[in-house]
Amino acid sequence: MRRRTITAIIFVLLGLIPAGLSLRSGNAFPLSGDQTVLPPGTDLNEETLDKPREVFRSESLGGAKSYMVTLGDLAFNSNLILGGAARRAGMSCSTCHVNGAGNGKLYVPSMSTRPGNFDITGPLFNPKAHNRVRDPVRIPSLRGARYLAPYGNDGRIASLREFVRNVIVNEFAGPEPSPAILDAMVAYIEDIEFLPNLNLAAAGRLGGRANDDAQRRGEALFFKPFPRNPELSCAGCHIPSSWFVDNRRHNVGSGGVFKTPTLMNANFNAPYFHDGRFDTYDQVIDHFDRTFELGLSSQDHADLAVYLRTIGEGLQPYESDGIGAAINEVNDFARVLSAAIPDHDNDVIALAVHTVGGKLRDLVEQFPGVKDTTVEGGIVERLAARRELKNLVLLVRRIGVLAVDGHYDEAAAEYLNYRKLTFREVPFLLQQAQPWSLFNPVIHDAHFAALRQLLQSAQKLQH
Repeated sequence: MRRRTITAIIFVLLGLIPAGLSLRSGNAFPLSGDQTVLPPGTDLNEETLDKPREVFRSESLGGAKSYMVTLGDLAFNSNLILGGAARRAGMSCSTCHVNGAGNGKLYVPSMSTRPGNFDITGPLFNPKAHNRVRDPVRIPSLRGARYLAPYGNDGRIASLREFVRNVIVNEFAGPEPSPAILDAMVAYIEDIEFLPNLNLAAAGRLGGRANDDAQRRGEALFFKPFPRNPELSCAGCHIPSSWFVDNRRHNVGSGGVFKTPTLMNANFNAPYFHDGRFDTYDQVIDHFDRTFELGLSSQDHADLAVYLRTIGEGLQPYESDGIGAAINEVNDFARVLSAAIPDHDNDVIALAVHTVGGKLRDLVEQFPGVKDTTVEGGIVERLAARRELKNLVLLVRRIGVLAVDGHYDEAAAEYLNYRKLTFREVPFLLQQAQPWSLFNPVIHDAHFAALRQLLQSAQKLQH
């Protein structure tokens, strides 16, 4: 999403930007006023400099992402895929599923009852799908999705392909995706792997670093039959040898029938339960203890919580959103042009040009301009970075224009020029400007503190 600057917000508050125009932000905080088509108070949780780490199965096996996976990743990050208010707000699939993980802090008034849940049948994004009931569901992680059928919190859709289409067309009023784009998005999601867990051995049993008594006692309780329902146990639904799911649906005192969620990497998937009603494992354990009359002692409760944290762990769960990561992401998306241009695939070229251009414009706003008073120094470096990024935007746009006009050889030459620039010259300039950019945590925090103060002052004036 496009990153906002202090100057842009001032223009909004002074009425110099038309009401309803979306100033999209890759570093968001609660939104208010007329700077967005989303409801006042929306929080897309994009301010953090740490993002969930994305692990691809193809890469972990020693290979590289295929063209289809890369194309699907591009589409997943493009606001052209969705429709209506979501598109106008600059939202993409990755807004809710950051790097394929969940988004436990996303909050949209009228669509959420708490951070991390979302009413997929609410009125904002597709009024035709509105069921006139406020029934939000938790935003899930997509890690390991290829193992986790059926899909949807209630498990109503058997096919991942149909699930993805339903989200685009029915939940977010997007246009019917082409079969190629739909296949690519499925390929991308199926390639997202669970984070490695060094506490687990074969068949999902404890091993490796998991060797203390509390963990072992918790595992035993996990397999123990429920006192009043001997046919049931935690492990009966969360089968350790099957990614801690049974691929079935159950009513566990949740007010309906919902599919069993995986416990893999669950430490990073809060809030919990189908509607995100619980913040912690302790609350989940309390619910099952009451609902199924387990009679857990305080020691049992503590041991189960230790076990859940142990199996829910993941190696290096977050990564820093720095200049290198940002450039790598943009170049990864642009890579589809190396195949789409020779294939004369104008639909994919247009998708890549739009999305890569948007990402580059986002990157421009990471280097505050001269009117941003929250940053001192580095003006020469910042302006150089902004200038070169804007030149890249124009270059990408030229590629699109040339392709539309049928000049594919010239478009290919311009793409090679883009690759050369982003290989050395542009990254060097961005690194030179990094100390005065929003990638610097000190500058980042000061920038957004000033934005909050400005917005709070504006709200007081409005009231």
